[in-house]
Amino acid sequence: MSSKTSEQFDQTIGKCRNLFIRKNHDYGSAWRILRQSSITDQIFIKAKRIKSIEEKGIQRIDEAIDNEYIGIINYCIMALIQMELGPNEGDVHMNEQVLENKYDQEVATTRSLMFDKNHDYGEAWRDMRISTFTDLIMMKLMRIKQIEDLNGQTLVSEGIDANFRDIINYAIFALIRLTENNESAHRN
Repeated sequence: MSSKTSEQFDQTIGKCRNLFIRKNHDYGSAWRILRQSSITDQIFIKAKRIKSIEEKGIQRIDEAIDNEYIGIINYCIMALIQMELGPNEGDVHMNEQVLENKYDQEVATTRSLMFDKNHDYGEAWRDMRISTFTDLIMMKLMRIKQIEDLNGQTLVSEGIDANFRDIINYAIFALIRLTENNESAHRN
């Protein structure tokens, strides 16, 4: 893996983490009350908006697509934390340091997966269209919904957590590519 990819991953996830921590300050960990399926639906809404804007070529709400990908990443990390801890219907407030550590643990596991896959696939993502990342995210979400409907019981497929990790990595790749496209447009 190139050091460029490593650096870009770290910069991108750093932005996501910073927003996550700031939102946790404002809202606390109210998301802990959500069921797994509700978190999945939140991610689906964000991905659906991206796809809709990509297909229509216009948007009416002045909120950058980048923010939707960041939301997807952070909701996926919430989902992974929720899978580990289970939903909490009582006191939903988590200690900030504990929450940050859990966030960082999920990022480290997901980053390692990205390194392994990136090695085997030779950074093929750099030649993919951004819209393909959106489609792959949508496909992974449909898989997650099906597995949730099966109460997590699969015959041969990877679990929900692997799909969330793939979605995180696809969204990071999309953000890296969007950043590169914006930087290229500003140079020209």
